[in-house]
Amino acid sequence: MEKQSTCIVVTGFGPFGEHAVNASWVAVQLIVHVGVSGMASAITLEKCGHNKGYQGLDNRQFCPDKQCCVEGGPECLQSSIDMDVVCERISAAGLDVQFTVSTDAGRYLCDFTYYTSLYESHGKSVFIHVPPLGKPYTAAQLGRALQTILQVILDMVEQSEDQINCDNKQDYLFN
Repeated sequence: MEKQSTCIVVTGFGPFGEHAVNASWVAVQLIVHVGVSGMASAITLEKCGHNKGYQGLDNRQFCPDKQCCVEGGPECLQSSIDMDVVCERISAAGLDVQFTVSTDAGRYLCDFTYYTSLYESHGKSVFIHVPPLGKPYTAAQLGRALQTILQVILDMVEQSEDQINCDNKQDYLFN
């Protein structure tokens, strides 16, 4: 019998009461969504979410009224995380799964969720599609791959924050 992977959900919240900036939202930094794709045979890193073109009904028979996520919003929003770099780094990790990058999460619930998340978080979101269990990967393989992806992304975020802090120190020292 295969061991189950551990599931972790981390959330942050918006303004609350007298807290115009909620520390939980700032501390979280990044929103990660994972969905299944019946068409995927590799773990797919989604680069962007799309605002328009939603016509398919979800499991509860819902479809956005005007077939879009945010009226007047940009057609496409990209993650602030460079998914091509993430793919290069995780592919080099030597895992027993395949990875790919996509620019179309499917104009369905996943794409809707991703676009809305990108819009609300100002690009601080990622979406990862996994293939169905056993087609071809086990839950353990998917769990290890997702853990590696998250570590790579966290390392990238940390490096970019260090670079910003370093740049700010230089500006302060030389201005």
